[in-house]
Amino acid sequence: MSYTDQKRIIRSGFTNFIRNGIVSIASILVVTITLSVISFLIFVQAVLHTSLAQIEDKVDVTMYFTTLAPEQKILDLKSAVEKLPEVASATYTSAPDALKAFRDRHADDYLTLQALDELPDNPLGATLNIKAKETAQYESIVKVLEGDNSLAKDNANIIDKIDYHKNKLVIDRLSAIINGARTLGYLLTLVLIIISIIITFNTIRLTIYYAREEINIMRLVGAENKYIRGPFVVEGVLYGVIATFITIGLYFPITLWLGKHMTDFLGMDVFSYYLSNFFQIFFIILVSGVVLGSFSSFLAIRKYLRS
Repeated sequence: MSYTDQKRIIRSGFTNFIRNGIVSIASILVVTITLSVISFLIFVQAVLHTSLAQIEDKVDVTMYFTTLAPEQKILDLKSAVEKLPEVASATYTSAPDALKAFRDRHADDYLTLQALDELPDNPLGATLNIKAKETAQYESIVKVLEGDNSLAKDNANIIDKIDYHKNKLVIDRLSAIINGARTLGYLLTLVLIIISIIITFNTIRLTIYYAREEINIMRLVGAENKYIRGPFVVEGVLYGVIATFITIGLYFPITLWLGKHMTDFLGMDVFSYYLSNFFQIFFIILVSGVVLGSFSSFLAIRKYLRS
């Protein structure tokens, strides 16, 4: 196709876009709604990811040591635990620090503090707080610490208890919720995009329906399919581009309001996320709009180009 033919097709697309008037506006609104749904899903996924990350960060396993456990041996165990591939971090709390934290938590409980003062020695031992890279990896970490291996055997005499088992049910449920939420998010995204494509396709097909007589005349005079299809594809691209800028413009005040009033509830500043990922979001929406408009136009006009 020559450059002149391309110019004619593009010019015809712009002409049809302006001439269709109300129908073009309706098509833009439908594509805008579709892109708004896609944008909404982007923000939902971001909020969900942040919320799940915050929940995962609160899950841990704490190893309690006996009061007579030598500090150097605990630190050696800490170094060995940190080398495990599943471990993200291991935080050591000494016995004096554990006692101080206990006193701070019970600062208003006079009887507890009085009973604690009457004890001759510190009743609390040191602790090792372990965080895994993934929630599902806690069980494998505990199996290593309690299993039949040199790491477990060499330190069995200094370990008082590991609080994993009483939290196992909570951790397992949390893992299931996290995996289920992610899967549901992906499925919901796919379903809504498919619905949006169907709606956009039907709206653009209505636009082409109004031009059916023109299409038939072009076919009668021998116009090739690419010259008939081209202007409608250009129209679809215009719908996508204009709808992209409308969508981006709409989400600026929306995310600004959410960032000011809903940050605590959502767990993240949506407006900051919008600004920091603006070009990425804009590119995703623009590509989605152009593909959605042009592809829907391409499919919608096939009916009128069949022999």
